[in-house]
Amino acid sequence: MRHHVPGTSRETGLSTPRAAGFAGVAFAVLLGAAIVLVRTGLPSGAGGEDISIDEDGRASVNAAVHMVPFAGIAFLWFMGALREHTGEAEDRFFATVFLGSGLVFVAALFGATAAAGTVLAAGQPEAFGRHFAYTLLTTYAMRMAAVFVFATSAIGRRLGVLPRPLSAFGFLVGLALLVVGASVPWSELVFPVWALVISLYVLRTTRGGGRPARHSDGPV
Repeated sequence: MRHHVPGTSRETGLSTPRAAGFAGVAFAVLLGAAIVLVRTGLPSGAGGEDISIDEDGRASVNAAVHMVPFAGIAFLWFMGALREHTGEAEDRFFATVFLGSGLVFVAALFGATAAAGTVLAAGQPEAFGRHFAYTLLTTYAMRMAAVFVFATSAIGRRLGVLPRPLSAFGFLVGLALLVVGASVPWSELVFPVWALVISLYVLRTTRGGGRPARHSDGPV
């Protein structure tokens, strides 16, 4: 029988924020790389013309298709670890929005990836596949990502675990994803950038086994 050593993360529950940080970094890197690969390998889906995809483009899209499932798994871990960290202090309204938007985001992201994957299949209409993939990614997945960013920033501010500048940054990112969306190419990259910033902040503040510092300057 293993004896518990006082002061370890099992006793203090300190592993949860660090798990969120590591999972968030993995998600940000994988999703960012997948978006870049799709954007460079798959021509824009805005037009209806049939644009052929060369071998390099197919290789890029294929790599992105294989990356996204792992990005989704890391995001679910990131989301679950953050929610566990809030514990009983979470607000039910924000917690519901947080959980719902995160799950819908993953579903839309997987749908967009599946649509991009059909472009690689022989005999599939490439123009339709491109348009469907980009619509799911930029219009639906990124809108849900915006709601998730809003909810996370609000929860972090209310619990005092995010400083005011970082919460403000989150609200700006959410607004950009919600309003700009599909009208500006590459704007979807701000979501993995936000996730990376939040994750690095969590890892920095929990360095040495501590919980994230609480900020008492009041909610936004």
